[in-house]
Amino acid sequence: MAEFALRELASGDSTRIRGLVRQLAADWPEEKALSISFALSSAAATLEEAMRGPSVQAATDAAFRFAALVAADTLAIEAMRPGPVLGRDLGHFWHRVDPYFLKI
Repeated sequence: MAEFALRELASGDSTRIRGLVRQLAADWPEEKALSISFALSSAAATLEEAMRGPSVQAATDAAFRFAALVAADTLAIEAMRPGPVLGRDLGHFWHRVDPYFLKI
């Protein structure tokens, strides 16, 4: 998951980067949602250490922001129901409560 996120971030393609969280949730529906947050943070940190420049900074800033938002969405879902929050749960949450990741 982190390798996929790193490739998407390193692409510099803003469309791919904006869709990264949706893609992670869709491709790993059975993984814990916080694993998505961790993959984003890990990929951003790796890219930040390996490369420099404005486009890299924009990608890593977005990834760190996305990781925080996924964690916040996970906490919101946990407040609504017991049990582990999985990637597929994020999609349901975005459709019903907070469409941010569906609109970016």
